Amino acid sequence: MAKSRKDKRNEETLIDVVEVKQGAQEYFEKNKTMILGIITAFLLVVGSFLVYKFMIQGPKENAAKAAIYKAEAQFQRDSFALALENPGGGFEGFLDIIENYSGTETANVAKLYAGICYMNVGRFNDAIEYLNAHSAKGTYAPILKHGNLGDAHSELGDFDSALAAYKKATTVGEDELLTPYYLYKLGLLSKRQGDTAGANAAFQKIKDKYPNSEEGTKVDRLLATID
Repeated sequence: MAKSRKDKRNEETLIDVVEVKQGAQEYFEKNKTMILGIITAFLLVVGSFLVYKFMIQGPKENAAKAAIYKAEAQFQRDSFALALENPGGGFEGFLDIIENYSGTETANVAKLYAGICYMNVGRFNDAIEYLNAHSAKGTYAPILKHGNLGDAHSELGDFDSALAAYKKATTVGEDELLTPYYLYKLGLLSKRQGDTAGANAAFQKIKDKYPNSEEGTKVDRLLATID
C-alpha cells in the first residue's frame, strides 16, 4: 500500500512537471511572435550599443584627441581667443571641437577649456554657460570648473553665486596649489560681504592645512584684521 501511494505521488509529480512544460510550450507557441520580437529588440539595442561604442564612438574620440592639440597649445600660450576659434594650421578651436565631436570626452574637456578662455577674454556669461555644460571628473577639473564659475559670477557682481562656487571649489576636491588659492578668494569675498566667520574659517584652513602655499604667507595678516 505504501509503495502504491509512493508510486501515485511520483506519478502526480511527473504529471505536474509535464503540465508545467506543456504550459510553457503552449505559452511560447501562442506568444512566439511577441517573445521573439522582444529578444530581437534587446539584441538590436545591445548590438547597436556595441557598434556605437567600438565602431563609431571610439574612432570619433581618437579623431577629437588629434584635433584638439593645436587649441591646447594656444591655450598654454594664453592665446585664448585663438584657442577658441582659430588655433591655426587648419585645426579646430575648442568651439568646433565641442560641436563636431559631440558626445566624446574630448568635447567635454573642450567645454572646460572654452569656459576658461571666455573668462580670460572678459565674456563672463559665455564662461558660465560653458563651465556649467562641462561634466567635471577627476581631481583638478571640478576645482577649476567651480573656481572659474566663482570668478565669472564675481566679475558680474553676483557675489552670492560667486561665494557658492568658491565654496564648492574648496570642497569638491583637494590640490596643494588650487585649493588654497580658492580658499583665499573665498575668504576675501566672505570678508567683503561681511561674513567674518566665513572669512576666518577660510583663512584659518589655509593656515592649518596649507601653511607653505603662497596664500599661507598672507593669512596671518588677514586673520588679524578680522574682528
